[in-house]
Amino acid sequence: MSIKPPALPTGKPNPPLDPRVNAWRPDLAAKLLDGRVDAQHFVDGTVHHVGWPVAPLRRTPSPAAGLDTEVLFGEAVTVYETANGWAWVQAERDRYVGYVPADAIKGPVGVATHMVSALGTFIYPAANIKTPPLMHVSLGSQLIVDERQDKFSRLTTGGYVINRHISEVGKHARDFVEIAERFVGTPYLWGGRTRIGLDCSGLLQVCLQAAGYVAPRDSDMQEVQLGLRIKTKDGLDGLERGDLVFWKGHVGIMLDGVMMIHANAHHMAVSVEPLHEAATRIAKTGAQIASIKRLAKTRPAKTS
Repeated sequence: MSIKPPALPTGKPNPPLDPRVNAWRPDLAAKLLDGRVDAQHFVDGTVHHVGWPVAPLRRTPSPAAGLDTEVLFGEAVTVYETANGWAWVQAERDRYVGYVPADAIKGPVGVATHMVSALGTFIYPAANIKTPPLMHVSLGSQLIVDERQDKFSRLTTGGYVINRHISEVGKHARDFVEIAERFVGTPYLWGGRTRIGLDCSGLLQVCLQAAGYVAPRDSDMQEVQLGLRIKTKDGLDGLERGDLVFWKGHVGIMLDGVMMIHANAHHMAVSVEPLHEAATRIAKTGAQIASIKRLAKTRPAKTS
């Protein structure tokens, strides 16, 4: 499956493409970008899947490079190049581009039927919780169920998973904010997307995805693409559960009209605090609230 870039208005100059979500380098680029960028070679790429519980995606092919984001077990990626132990890929879910360890990428295994709906669960070698797990997989990981039994589901890729921890693809959580509340206390990790550690935009992305919403990876993308900008009444009054508060490089989720949940480097964890306290502290660093966005009330068709 190829990943299409957003359509551009006709008759206008093409704006620079964001390299975070467009696969192009001076020597190599995605075939679909031919005519839009300069590169020595253009390739179609091939679709593979992540076989590790979680794979780091980095800006450059080095274990010392910073963590840009993570791709989870079963997620599809388009591989454009494999060299020196690294695969240059584009994630299907959010179009993010980067390098992952080549060993984390497996061949095509089919279309996912289920997703992990718990914060995390284990894949066992047998339908028995006393057997040593094969691996831990996180919220949002994609699975292909071959047979559903009373308490376990058998996966086509091998192993068994607890039925209560998975949901059918297309069946979503009712409230993304409630998902976020489950992460309270999770350590802060720049680029993280799991209960082992995550950052502010990672928290928002995985929670929205669990509720069936399409969400970009980074907070600047989220501010542009998610919801409608709202104006508050006096000060910060009039906010609702699920409103998104953006600063430059940061985002929080309102639990109600007062309290906000966010993964942040001040507490080095996912924490809950009054919005005005967070805003006052962040303002001391020179950053003011940039916008407040409200998502549409329309819910996905299926809910769990």
